[in-house]
Amino acid sequence: MPPKFRLDRTGVAEVLKSAEFAAHINTVARDVASKAGDNAEVQAYTTDRRAAAVSVPAEDQARGGALTRAAAAAGLEVRIR
Repeated sequence: MPPKFRLDRTGVAEVLKSAEFAAHINTVARDVASKAGDNAEVQAYTTDRRAAAVSVPAEDQARGGALTRAAAAAGLEVRIR
């Protein structure tokens, strides 16, 4: 029988809101942006956790998949919803 597992939601929330997590997320976002080209922008923000968004002009994404390719090159899993 597999061991029981209980998710510590309070602990997970604490990690997702931490400065260390934000620093890591921002580093990954900057890495993706650097691979996406000169027109890429990074925006760090906070909701119920720390987050960052990387954006490129629509034309860059439409013509060559700049953001999709950059995310994959940074080791992120890219899926279509």
